[in-house]
Amino acid sequence: MRIGLFGRLGSGNIGNDATLEAVLAYLKAERPDAVLDSLCSGPERVTERYGVPAVQLGWLAGAQPVRGPKPVRLAVTLGRIVVASVIDTWRIMSWVRRHDAVIIPGMGVLESTLPQRPWELPWSQFVMSLAGKLFGVKVAFVSVGANVIRARVTGWLLARSARLAYYRSFRDEQSLGAAQKMRMAGLSDQVYPDLVFALPTPPIAAAGDSVGVGVMAFPGGDEDRAHAEQIQAEYTAQMTQFVERLLADGRRVRLLIGDEADEVVALEVQSRVQSAHVVYEPFTSTDELMSQLGTVDTVIGTRFHTVLFGLKLGKPTIAIGYGRKHLAVMEQFGVEEWFQDIRELDADRLYTQFVALQGERAQVVRTINERLQVVRERLDEQFAELTAVLFGGRS
Repeated sequence: MRIGLFGRLGSGNIGNDATLEAVLAYLKAERPDAVLDSLCSGPERVTERYGVPAVQLGWLAGAQPVRGPKPVRLAVTLGRIVVASVIDTWRIMSWVRRHDAVIIPGMGVLESTLPQRPWELPWSQFVMSLAGKLFGVKVAFVSVGANVIRARVTGWLLARSARLAYYRSFRDEQSLGAAQKMRMAGLSDQVYPDLVFALPTPPIAAAGDSVGVGVMAFPGGDEDRAHAEQIQAEYTAQMTQFVERLLADGRRVRLLIGDEADEVVALEVQSRVQSAHVVYEPFTSTDELMSQLGTVDTVIGTRFHTVLFGLKLGKPTIAIGYGRKHLAVMEQFGVEEWFQDIRELDADRLYTQFVALQGERAQVVRTINERLQVVRERLDEQFAELTAVLFGGRS
């Protein structure tokens, strides 16, 4: 059996690669005879790290910016998009038809919380699902995120990619509800937790007294492109102020990221506070992230999967949300009061939340650990269902 893995994998996003790892572990246990490969954003990393042959998703990936007068730039850019769309359509269809099944492992592939152009992943994903339908290949969206998408073309492409798929499951009730509004979901589609919670937890050293502060490159969404720099600057200023409050309280801080793009923000915060009590150490894998999280006693996370990993390790966690998914996962774990919307981020209020959390940490930890057991059981059910759907029962 030939199984393909599709999406923004190997691109430097820790969360996306974590969901890939979870599906690879499942396939190794369930179908060790399967021949695997991937069409993804970072083929070199996927092959090097996981031993899975991979090819580049997107003919324009790595293209140099167009220079010259504005009319020339626009003309060349438009030409590139047209040519790339034709080439990518042929490449994706040729790739899909060589498989028995294609899996999209988790990720927010049906969301628009971060900027994306319709001719990028939305088009590629639509072509992939269409090819699956045409060639009888079982396309499965597994525990994915979704939201209501205002951009008409992007929304249509993502909705059709989901509807054309053979199988869909969503990582929270909010995603399923949004998918139903967008006509992405079918009547039998189920909610299963994020695949990150299926990963084994490596041995973790005893936690110290430092606070893990996850920062992020956040320019807003598609509708915020004209104000992206201002949005990023305000977010960085608020997070810097929060770190300074922690330091004034005698706390140590470990800065965390969830994507390679976030490193510039971590270094900026570290530079501004100029303190030996603020540590940032680069990492590129889920095990390295969990290892660093193991050294902190509380997590304040922005990038979605930093929040998920904090919860996975049973850490008292505050989520700074740039999408409904943050609140949804906090509700899933019964700790929704420890949440703040990134668009209304206030360092003073965040510090007040942090102090209050310390007073309730014992109860919060109990609640998280109780919910973790339920989450793991649900993921076992997800994999059993996936086996039945894709492979016709257990082998």
